[in-house]
Amino acid sequence: MIIKLKPMRTFSGSLILILTLVLWSGCGGKRTSNRDSLTGNDTVSVHDTGFTGIKHFMSSTHLVMETTFKNGVKEGLMKTYYIGGKLRRTFWYENGLREDSSLWYYEEGQLFRITPFKKDTIDGIQTQYFRNGKLKAKMGYKKGLRTLYFEEFTMDGKVVGGYPGIVVNVKDNYNSRGVYTISLELSDKSKKVQYYRGDLGRGVFDTIRCIKIKTTVGIGMLDLKKSGSAQPASVDVIAQILTNYGNNYLTYKKIELPYKDLK
Repeated sequence: MIIKLKPMRTFSGSLILILTLVLWSGCGGKRTSNRDSLTGNDTVSVHDTGFTGIKHFMSSTHLVMETTFKNGVKEGLMKTYYIGGKLRRTFWYENGLREDSSLWYYEEGQLFRITPFKKDTIDGIQTQYFRNGKLKAKMGYKKGLRTLYFEEFTMDGKVVGGYPGIVVNVKDNYNSRGVYTISLELSDKSKKVQYYRGDLGRGVFDTIRCIKIKTTVGIGMLDLKKSGSAQPASVDVIAQILTNYGNNYLTYKKIELPYKDLK
């Protein structure tokens, strides 16, 4: 079987021509220009293209929440709903953070509470209302922490007073066991209380800086022990009391100690 080959010179010339055309197309043609343009765009920062509009969040049976977004970030009004479809709460967002006031409604539609926000943190005076629209309570917050400002009102507008104070009883076993026990209770014997060791010196109740005292059925027990080193001459305690209106009232007491090494 004989295979006839074309002269080598002709084949080489054709191959050179084909390679020239490919190189021209790959380096100087329109396709290369587009590819270079796309590569450039990949390295340029562009604005967020996230969702803009209102998203509705559903349970299996009803609308739970609707939230306004701008470029994928919460911006504007958020609403939550009761199971029956009535408006429950509203929040106002700016660049993903709660700002201005959050409104909370009774299921029947009346305003229950207004909470002020600054940069996603409660800050200012929170107000509560009875179902008849009358003012129920006012509480102060500073950067998310409760302040001592607190007022409650009866349905006929009178200021509520007569909150209980802290009653202190001690059991001194310092000499025999090296223990000094402080017992805490409220003056009205209420059991709806939690005690903390700490102070309100900065004008706020900071649970991170305070230590919970074991509290059982309204009685707080604090065991201080002989340490052999100098310690503060007093101990500060805070009572967080649940009022008849369902709010937390704060009161404070400094207890002087007879020994200087109790810890």
